[in-house]
Amino acid sequence: MTGELYRSVGLTPAAGSRVAWQRRTPLPTVGEMSPFDDRHPSTVTDWDDARRKARLRDTSLWHEWKTLRRTRSAVLRVIALLAAVLVVFAQYLTFDVEPEQARLAHTDPAILPVAPPIDPKDWDTVVVDMVGLGGLDASATAAALPSLRGMGVVWAIRYDNEGIDTKVIADLIVHATKLSGLKNIVLVGHSMGGVIALEVAKHVHLDSDRRLVGVVLDCTPVDLDAVRPESRGAGEDMVRWMRWLPGARESRLLRIAVETYARRDRFVYHGGRGIPPGIRFAGFRDVLGEVLREKIFSRNAASNGLIESQFTAIVAGGATGDLRALAAPADGKPRPAIVFIRPRDPERDRVVDVEYSHRVLIEQSGGVDGTLSVVLARNTGHANPMQRPVEYNTVIEQQIVPFIERYQAQVRATQAAAAPR
Repeated sequence: MTGELYRSVGLTPAAGSRVAWQRRTPLPTVGEMSPFDDRHPSTVTDWDDARRKARLRDTSLWHEWKTLRRTRSAVLRVIALLAAVLVVFAQYLTFDVEPEQARLAHTDPAILPVAPPIDPKDWDTVVVDMVGLGGLDASATAAALPSLRGMGVVWAIRYDNEGIDTKVIADLIVHATKLSGLKNIVLVGHSMGGVIALEVAKHVHLDSDRRLVGVVLDCTPVDLDAVRPESRGAGEDMVRWMRWLPGARESRLLRIAVETYARRDRFVYHGGRGIPPGIRFAGFRDVLGEVLREKIFSRNAASNGLIESQFTAIVAGGATGDLRALAAPADGKPRPAIVFIRPRDPERDRVVDVEYSHRVLIEQSGGVDGTLSVVLARNTGHANPMQRPVEYNTVIEQQIVPFIERYQAQVRATQAAAAPR
């Protein structure tokens, strides 16, 4: 049979030759080859996936392990994943968190002069303006309200971007008034800034020799219940993230994500009229550019830590106690005036339930013998004097300044009576 095979192709093998021996040995077919045969496939028909898998098992890192092979393999994969996560986390701390920590370590609260008084007789009084949640510097807001000059010299507070300490702010104001020869103080707080203003007012009224003439509250939430549910939920989520995520108080990446998500209505389309839901990338690009420009690269943007401390001041709910402290004379100083500015239509304020704050203020500072004045502004929203300067300046000039002047007269009369003869 073999000889006939060779003769059919014109070959005559020599007796005893290696070729003859090899040819007498029949070649195995592909089906007869073992999948574990130690040879490389020479053609496509020789390929066997079972042999490939067997080869991978025999050459793997843990092929000599006889027990718990799968467990050890899973453990190694978990370790590799954790190592990758740690590397990414280290980069996050090094390049995102630590530079911001170093910058915030050198920030302090400051008083910025804005404008002189209109009437020279008011050079004995200073009006100090404070912004609300997410704000850092009240200079622009105070500049948009020239009517404040009707009460005295106008200053603005620039918060410490690392957080808020109302005792430090109060001491700063008292020290600055002593250096400037100012004896009387009026505090103005917009939104959450009103909560800060009330705490500062208590320190000034009880712990200093300065006379507190009044506190002006613009759409201020007196406690957490005064914040509308949607805004309250967003603030609580932020505080929760700050507590469990390391570096969240300083992280710029987290700030980008939060600020962009808060503006999602400008680039997320929920579908309708035959158009499927999706993302408007042009709107997303505009929102991202705005966030980077105003919240990340701007030196006047409030840090995550400052926003957290501002919201925590609302959560603490100390405004009611501060109002009680201001409702009585202290060391011969008369009670200060309390002014509450709110929209005439409460639904125009979508952040604070101004009717709730209104009721609490009446309970604490209102009544026949109270010191409260409520100003109902037309066409205003939530603490937006920069968007509605005409409306704000009108009510300040026509209603708030005359009311505060009555208390200025009382304070000046008290000072004159206490002056040495």
